Amino acid sequence: MPVGKRICALRVNGELREVAVEGTATLLEVLRYELGLTGSKQGCDEGDCGACTVLIDGRPALACLSLAVTLEGREITTIEGLAGPKGLHPVQDAFDEHGAAQCGFCTPGMIMSAKALLDRDPEATADEVRTALAGNLCRCTGYVKIIDAVRAAGARMKREQSERSPREPSSGGDA
Repeated sequence: MPVGKRICALRVNGELREVAVEGTATLLEVLRYELGLTGSKQGCDEGDCGACTVLIDGRPALACLSLAVTLEGREITTIEGLAGPKGLHPVQDAFDEHGAAQCGFCTPGMIMSAKALLDRDPEATADEVRTALAGNLCRCTGYVKIIDAVRAAGARMKREQSERSPREPSSGGDA
Protein backbone atom coordinates (compact mmCIF):
# COMPACT_ATOMS: atom_id res chain seq x y z
CA MET A 1 0.00 0.00 0.00
CA PRO A 2 1.40 3.44 -0.90
CA VAL A 3 2.62 5.62 1.95
CA GLY A 4 -0.08 7.94 3.28
CA LYS A 5 -2.98 5.64 2.37
CA ARG A 6 -5.12 3.60 4.69
CA ILE A 7 -7.82 1.02 4.19
CA CYS A 8 -11.22 2.56 4.58
CA ALA A 9 -14.37 0.41 4.79
CA LEU A 10 -17.29 2.29 3.30
CA ARG A 11 -20.86 1.05 3.04
CA VAL A 12 -21.94 2.27 -0.39
CA ASN A 13 -25.37 1.43 -1.80
CA GLY A 14 -25.77 -1.31 0.78
CA GLU A 15 -22.45 -3.00 0.02
CA LEU A 16 -19.33 -2.86 2.19
CA ARG A 17 -16.43 -1.65 0.05
CA GLU A 18 -12.84 -1.55 1.25
CA VAL A 19 -10.61 0.94 -0.49
CA ALA A 20 -7.13 2.37 0.12
CA VAL A 21 -7.48 6.13 0.41
CA GLU A 22 -5.39 9.16 1.27
CA GLY A 23 -6.50 10.88 4.46
CA THR A 24 -7.39 13.96 2.42
CA ALA A 25 -9.42 12.11 -0.25
CA THR A 26 -12.96 13.35 -0.61
CA LEU A 27 -15.87 10.98 -0.84
CA LEU A 28 -16.43 12.23 -4.39
CA GLU A 29 -12.90 11.25 -5.42
CA VAL A 30 -13.27 7.81 -3.87
CA LEU A 31 -16.68 7.20 -5.44
CA ARG A 32 -15.64 8.28 -8.92
CA TYR A 33 -12.00 7.28 -9.20
CA GLU A 34 -11.65 4.32 -6.83
CA LEU A 35 -15.09 2.71 -6.97
CA GLY A 36 -16.10 3.68 -10.52
CA LEU A 37 -19.40 5.25 -9.42
CA THR A 38 -19.50 8.24 -11.75
CA GLY A 39 -23.15 9.22 -11.23
CA SER A 40 -22.18 11.86 -8.67
CA LYS A 41 -20.77 14.66 -10.78
CA GLN A 42 -17.62 16.63 -10.13
CA GLY A 43 -18.69 20.22 -10.60
CA CYS A 44 -17.30 23.07 -8.55
CA ASP A 45 -15.33 21.10 -5.91
CA GLU A 46 -16.31 23.89 -3.49
CA GLY A 47 -19.78 22.85 -2.30
CA ASP A 48 -21.60 25.44 -4.39
CA CYS A 49 -23.30 23.47 -7.19
CA GLY A 50 -24.72 20.33 -5.54
CA ALA A 51 -23.86 18.10 -8.51
CA CYS A 52 -22.04 15.69 -6.18
CA THR A 53 -24.91 15.30 -3.69
CA VAL A 54 -25.22 11.84 -2.15
CA LEU A 55 -27.10 10.61 0.89
CA ILE A 56 -25.19 9.84 4.07
CA ASP A 57 -27.44 8.05 6.54
CA GLY A 58 -30.39 9.28 4.49
CA ARG A 59 -29.44 12.95 4.56
CA PRO A 60 -28.12 14.92 1.58
CA ALA A 61 -24.41 15.66 1.73
CA LEU A 62 -21.89 17.15 -0.67
CA ALA A 63 -19.43 14.43 -1.56
CA CYS A 64 -16.82 17.00 -2.63
CA LEU A 65 -16.68 18.37 0.92
CA SER A 66 -16.87 15.06 2.80
CA LEU A 67 -13.64 13.28 3.74
CA ALA A 68 -13.96 9.59 2.92
CA VAL A 69 -12.04 8.42 6.01
CA THR A 70 -14.64 10.05 8.29
CA LEU A 71 -17.49 8.02 6.82
CA GLU A 72 -16.70 4.51 8.00
CA GLY A 73 -19.80 2.92 9.50
CA ARG A 74 -22.15 5.33 7.74
CA GLU A 75 -24.58 4.39 4.95
CA ILE A 76 -23.71 6.17 1.71
CA THR A 77 -26.26 6.12 -1.10
CA THR A 78 -25.42 7.34 -4.59
CA ILE A 79 -27.65 7.73 -7.62
CA GLU A 80 -26.51 4.26 -8.70
CA GLY A 81 -28.10 2.84 -5.55
CA LEU A 82 -31.63 4.17 -6.09
CA ALA A 83 -33.08 1.87 -8.72
CA GLY A 84 -34.23 -1.47 -7.41
CA PRO A 85 -35.37 -4.81 -8.77
CA LYS A 86 -38.74 -3.30 -9.70
CA GLY A 87 -37.13 -0.50 -11.72
CA LEU A 88 -36.32 3.14 -11.23
CA HIS A 89 -37.04 5.00 -8.01
CA PRO A 90 -40.19 7.17 -8.29
CA VAL A 91 -38.07 10.35 -8.32
CA GLN A 92 -36.03 9.01 -11.25
CA ASP A 93 -39.23 8.07 -13.10
CA ALA A 94 -40.79 11.47 -12.46
CA PHE A 95 -37.71 13.33 -13.72
CA ASP A 96 -38.00 11.34 -16.94
CA GLU A 97 -41.77 11.73 -17.28
CA HIS A 98 -41.70 15.49 -16.63
CA GLY A 99 -38.66 16.32 -18.75
CA ALA A 100 -36.82 17.56 -15.67
CA ALA A 101 -33.42 16.37 -16.89
CA GLN A 102 -31.93 18.44 -19.68
CA CYS A 103 -28.16 18.06 -20.01
CA GLY A 104 -28.24 15.68 -17.02
CA PHE A 105 -25.23 17.07 -15.18
CA CYS A 106 -27.17 18.32 -12.15
CA THR A 107 -29.76 15.54 -12.27
CA PRO A 108 -28.13 13.00 -9.92
CA GLY A 109 -27.63 15.60 -7.19
CA MET A 110 -31.15 16.98 -7.66
CA ILE A 111 -32.64 13.48 -7.45
CA MET A 112 -30.71 12.65 -4.28
CA SER A 113 -31.78 15.88 -2.57
CA ALA A 114 -35.38 15.31 -3.70
CA LYS A 115 -35.37 11.73 -2.43
CA ALA A 116 -34.21 12.84 1.02
CA LEU A 117 -36.99 15.43 1.16
CA LEU A 118 -39.70 13.05 -0.01
CA ASP A 119 -38.58 10.32 2.39
CA ARG A 120 -39.34 12.81 5.18
CA ASP A 121 -42.41 14.41 3.59
CA PRO A 122 -43.92 13.02 0.38
CA GLU A 123 -46.46 15.84 0.47
CA ALA A 124 -43.85 18.62 0.36
CA THR A 125 -45.13 21.89 -1.04
CA ALA A 126 -43.52 23.62 -4.01
CA ASP A 127 -41.84 26.04 -1.57
CA GLU A 128 -40.48 23.15 0.50
CA VAL A 129 -39.13 21.54 -2.67
CA ARG A 130 -37.44 24.81 -3.64
CA THR A 131 -35.85 25.04 -0.18
CA ALA A 132 -34.66 21.42 -0.26
CA LEU A 133 -33.12 21.91 -3.72
CA ALA A 134 -31.62 25.34 -2.99
CA GLY A 135 -28.09 23.87 -2.91
CA ASN A 136 -28.47 22.21 -6.32
CA LEU A 137 -27.85 24.42 -9.32
CA CYS A 138 -29.30 23.79 -12.77
CA ARG A 139 -28.48 25.91 -15.76
CA CYS A 140 -30.85 24.23 -18.26
CA THR A 141 -34.42 23.76 -17.06
CA GLY A 142 -35.39 26.83 -15.07
CA TYR A 143 -36.51 24.54 -12.22
CA VAL A 144 -40.25 24.45 -13.06
CA LYS A 145 -40.11 20.93 -14.48
CA ILE A 146 -37.86 19.82 -11.64
CA ILE A 147 -40.32 21.04 -9.00
CA ASP A 148 -43.22 19.44 -10.89
CA ALA A 149 -41.30 16.16 -11.08
CA VAL A 150 -40.47 16.15 -7.37
CA ARG A 151 -44.09 16.84 -6.39
CA ALA A 152 -45.33 14.11 -8.76
CA ALA A 153 -42.81 11.66 -7.28
CA GLY A 154 -44.00 12.58 -3.79
CA ALA A 155 -47.60 11.85 -4.74
CA ARG A 156 -46.57 8.48 -6.17
CA MET A 157 -44.49 7.63 -3.09
CA LYS A 158 -47.41 8.54 -0.80
CA ARG A 159 -49.78 6.41 -2.89
CA GLU A 160 -47.37 3.45 -2.86
CA GLN A 161 -46.83 3.83 0.88
CA SER A 162 -50.57 3.76 1.58
CA GLU A 163 -50.97 0.68 -0.64
CA ARG A 164 -48.28 -1.15 1.40
CA SER A 165 -49.71 -0.13 4.79
CA PRO A 166 -52.05 -2.61 6.41
CA ARG A 167 -55.65 -1.58 6.00
CA GLU A 168 -57.54 -0.54 9.09
CA PRO A 169 -60.26 -3.02 10.09
CA SER A 170 -63.69 -1.86 9.08
CA SER A 171 -65.89 -0.58 11.87
CA GLY A 172 -69.00 -1.96 10.21
CA GLY A 173 -71.16 -4.78 11.50
CA ASP A 174 -69.72 -7.58 9.35
CA ALA A 175 -67.78 -10.02 11.46
